[in-house]
Amino acid sequence: MILAEDEAGLYLQATMTRVWAPRGRPPRVSVHPGRERTCFYGTLNLCTGQQTVQESRTWNALATAQHLGQILDAYPGVPILLLWDRAPWHQGEAIRAVLAAHPRLEVLVFPTASPELNPQEHVWKATRAAVSHNHPRRALTDLAQRFAQHLRQKAFPSNFLHRYGFAGFQAVRPTSN
Repeated sequence: MILAEDEAGLYLQATMTRVWAPRGRPPRVSVHPGRERTCFYGTLNLCTGQQTVQESRTWNALATAQHLGQILDAYPGVPILLLWDRAPWHQGEAIRAVLAAHPRLEVLVFPTASPELNPQEHVWKATRAAVSHNHPRRALTDLAQRFAQHLRQKAFPSNFLHRYGFAGFQAVRPTSN
């Protein structure tokens, strides 16, 4: 199983994008004055386009280790190659312990400063466009719930494997999100 993982922060502050409006009447988008944030871990199954999602208060090695456990539970008994970046929370004793305890999980790190290589980045972009651009939500919990729901219910096809010569790779669906 080949998976791509990344993290995204979600703020109550709406991100802006173009929108239709009557000529001469610019649209109004509410502005939230705070910087309240929730964090998401997202892992894309490069064969099926399905997500394994975890909301977290922060990004650190312990939360990352918990997400790795979620990935291992979603794909029981299957060898996993996990592609991710060089974030500081992808290192540390908690991560080393999970990797040592689960030799079927192997990690391959993307080159430094190359988010364009990570297919999970496209998932974040599509989900923000569908959920958090120009949104009317007043509670971060509501926005986060809609964000997670979109990630879990939609497939995000990727041509990553085909582009790099893995066109005939077998798909394995996760047992849970």
